[in-house]
Amino acid sequence: MSSSSTCVFSVSSVSDLVKNEVPDWDDEVVATARFKAFSGQRSDWEPRFLFWRDLILKVARNLGVCVVRISELKNTWFSRGGLTPLCMDQVLHEMHLNRDILLSGELSNPTSGRLSRLLRRAGQILGTFRSISLEENSDDTFILRALLQERAADVIKTLSASNWTSTCVITMKCFQSLCKGSHETSAILSYLCESRQAYYLSVRKNEFIEGVKLSLTSASIKAATDLDYDLLHLFWTTEKLQQQVHTVGQRWENSRKMAAASLRSGNKQAAYRHIRQSKLFSENRAKCISFLERVEEVLAVITDIDSTKKVSEAMQIGVKAIKGNMLSVEEVNVQLQELDEFITDQKQINEAIERMPLQSVDFGNDDVEDEFMKLEMELADEIPQTQIQNPAELKQRTIKESPETLSQNLSKLNLEAA
Repeated sequence: MSSSSTCVFSVSSVSDLVKNEVPDWDDEVVATARFKAFSGQRSDWEPRFLFWRDLILKVARNLGVCVVRISELKNTWFSRGGLTPLCMDQVLHEMHLNRDILLSGELSNPTSGRLSRLLRRAGQILGTFRSISLEENSDDTFILRALLQERAADVIKTLSASNWTSTCVITMKCFQSLCKGSHETSAILSYLCESRQAYYLSVRKNEFIEGVKLSLTSASIKAATDLDYDLLHLFWTTEKLQQQVHTVGQRWENSRKMAAASLRSGNKQAAYRHIRQSKLFSENRAKCISFLERVEEVLAVITDIDSTKKVSEAMQIGVKAIKGNMLSVEEVNVQLQELDEFITDQKQINEAIERMPLQSVDFGNDDVEDEFMKLEMELADEIPQTQIQNPAELKQRTIKESPETLSQNLSKLNLEAA
């Protein structure tokens, strides 16, 4: 997973938060004492350390972040007229020693491979793995442990609200959507994997697919099964198809706008061409939607399994769903490839559409609409209609299929775990 910069907050928003948390923030005498560097015995400066530690946690919690940029915290968060706390380096050092702060390099990377994780674990046990200091940290960020735990719990809570099973499998895209930026995504994934609440999944087919299996209860996550990898591939396929439906739909809409614009300018030939293109887009969109409904039908059957079911039972139900819908990975890949090629072929058309000024298009013009309908009717018999199977018929066929003919294993999907 790639890293990117963390969120940058305005000075005024952070300043308002600080003032709300500390009523006497603008008191010059009190502020001067707070901003001094630590000196003397620990008992002399510990109250100030606790003040700053708690304030950092409160501000970060209000900002909704668990990953903080060090330079931003030191130079912006607690600035008073350009003056910053002289003790902040010491505060962060103490927080790091107390494990209130974690550095990204101190967290294991679940995407790095099993061997790398085993070597890291062995180094920790033998004492050869050396913790990184704040001064050696080149990332300019740190992670607040308490808030990381809270954010991880929020992710689990969100998933639990939409899943009634004890575990769930989601794509990496879905997991990232629950987090705030790639830094937080990496931190939460590492934390959940280290606490045995999550298991990183990857499948290499025509494309490299990543996902996460999560435990939605207090129980530790179990190792991934073939069914988990099959589910990951199906969820990824669903996302891909939904994206294709949206893209083809946009092109259909643009073709209709171009046809209307051509009719208004009196160019019937151009309008005829654009309507023909819009029909092709419409048929491809319908084909994509039909296939998407078949994939969702399979997922609905598999995911509607009670959490007390055994894995073997879940796999048998998955087999019936996949076999009943006559769905295979080969068909998934062919379908996606065809859609990709279709969209690529229409790239030049789409660029031309986007360059055309469409502000003058008025779909309320009765003459335009009448001519538009006439042209559509003329084309209706020219373009063969794609035969789309009704999802209800597919579901009925699944129900009627005999158990004896559905005894194949999910391994026929030929998905290989990376």
